Amino acid sequence: MHRVRRAVHQPGTVTTVTTSTVPASEPNPPPAPGIVSVVGVNGDRFDALGVDGRRALAEAGDLFGNRRRLEAANAWLVDGHPGGSLPRTVEIGADVDDTCRRAAASASTGASVCLLVGGDPGFFGIVRSLLRVVDRRNLRVIPAPSPVSLAFARLGLPWDDAAVVAVSGGSLADAVRTIRLARKAAVLTAPGSPPEAVGRALVAARASVDLVAVCSRLGLDDESITMVGLDQLASGAWDPSSVVVLVGPAGRPIAGWGGVDHGDRPLAWGLPDDAFGGGDGMVPKAEARAVVLGKLALPPVGVLWDVGAGSGSVAVEAASLCPGLTIFAIESRDDRAARITQHAARYGADIRVVHGEAPGACDGLPDPDRVFMGGGGLDVLDATLARLRPGGRVVAAFTAVDRASSAADRLGNLTQLGVGRGRVLANGSWILTAEDPVFVAWGPDVGGRPG
Repeated sequence: MHRVRRAVHQPGTVTTVTTSTVPASEPNPPPAPGIVSVVGVNGDRFDALGVDGRRALAEAGDLFGNRRRLEAANAWLVDGHPGGSLPRTVEIGADVDDTCRRAAASASTGASVCLLVGGDPGFFGIVRSLLRVVDRRNLRVIPAPSPVSLAFARLGLPWDDAAVVAVSGGSLADAVRTIRLARKAAVLTAPGSPPEAVGRALVAARASVDLVAVCSRLGLDDESITMVGLDQLASGAWDPSSVVVLVGPAGRPIAGWGGVDHGDRPLAWGLPDDAFGGGDGMVPKAEARAVVLGKLALPPVGVLWDVGAGSGSVAVEAASLCPGLTIFAIESRDDRAARITQHAARYGADIRVVHGEAPGACDGLPDPDRVFMGGGGLDVLDATLARLRPGGRVVAAFTAVDRASSAADRLGNLTQLGVGRGRVLANGSWILTAEDPVFVAWGPDVGGRPG
């Protein structure tokens, strides 16, 4: 409201001022946003919905879903509410973010929105994407059993101890890294990474399993549960949107060290030199490698760079000792990079080979917690130290004492390793043959303690 002053003038009189009140124009307030309900459906069985799911569907002004679910939902609404009005239907496709934006736009007009999805929408589902555009207080989630819970139910197995991995939109290598350490796993596959791709990756990692089951179209009339071997999984052609259930041998990890469970292998390192037969002098001697691995003080998880990796022997043994590490082997030579890949496959080691010359090849890598430098100059060491995470450590091996001492100036520790290897003479006597000395520099000290 506002007040208007009005002056009236008459000759020979005093001006009189009066006021009046007129209403001011005010914009209509925006409507309160409608509720966005996300209803999980197994198959197209709307008769199996609970009370909350039925209410959300019946009250919907805008109904989102794929074509099959929308047709089934409309048929269910017609049967349950003959003569009643049906909601406006919006068919959704593969672009989840676009679906969420359209649902949020509908709700912003005050409409009640219902999205029909499969299973539990909070379990690798649409809820995470919806929260980017819909206030959590206006979101109602009504789940059905997830595909994973259905898969384990069909197999008669508990799954509270299972690792669950979704490869849709993610890295298959990252998924396999999780699977290989698990004793039981469920893998949600997708067109870009179908079950057979998972199978091939596990065969390459020398996985060992007691049970493999491909569970497809769960909750539908043509549901399929197929028990296969790992080789059959790798060589088959399966429904790309499936759940693959894997159980390790006798409850042990699915893919341990070269197919052998870690629990059956002694905690040891410094494999014989011929385990990494490089033939070009790029395999650190077993004794030197054992000291390097000890000085690295490997954490159970984190990032390790093996710079100038050569044969990849340090990276491979580190992967065995701490399978939770993310390991990058940086090597500039084609033949050596290929050899690292071969050694990693041979021992079932999860290693990412980076083909390039340090320090430039490290630019896109995550900052390291540990670094082993088997090659590269002081410029590489300086660049590495600049990227090292707090509490991290670098270990560098040299054959030249001047370079080793310069590295020790930066790192704080230096030792010389002199190894004499025994051999038997023709008369049965033992002699020791000295190997060339190796200088190892390391630091900073982890937690303020020398290692």
